[in-house]
Amino acid sequence: MANVTEFVEVDVPVRTAYNQWTQFETFPQFMDGVEQVTQLDDKRTHWRATIAGKTQEWDAEITEQIPDERVAWKNITGATNAGVVTFHYLAENKSRVTLQLDYEPEGLIQSIGSALNVPEHRIKADLKRFKEFIESRGSESGEWRGTIQDHPSGGQ
Repeated sequence: MANVTEFVEVDVPVRTAYNQWTQFETFPQFMDGVEQVTQLDDKRTHWRATIAGKTQEWDAEITEQIPDERVAWKNITGATNAGVVTFHYLAENKSRVTLQLDYEPEGLIQSIGSALNVPEHRIKADLKRFKEFIESRGSESGEWRGTIQDHPSGGQ
């Protein structure tokens, strides 16, 4: 299992950065290779992306979502991956967005790419484009303020 942690500082309040991140269907506008994200329901998304020259599709489930703090997910189909994005207050109009991703490279090309730190460079570039996207807008394109918390024991 490989992992990546990258962050970017954005010149918007935490609430604005978080609200925009919950608009998963806008991800193709700033994530390289992501062609489409469809929000299936409050917890599930369907993704289509080109990775290492190959079109792939998968479903992901949001496992934890706390407004203005974090969004965590894991895939439920496709290549193994899971991650969390956290939002940190730096100043009234400045916040840090940190992305942590755990993934299992599939096949020779992805394994070589992982060894060459391609995922780190891609995520860093995606976060830079997110910064440009949200700062150029000045406000979020929408918001979802719900809370999701998995309870492995089945408790509430």
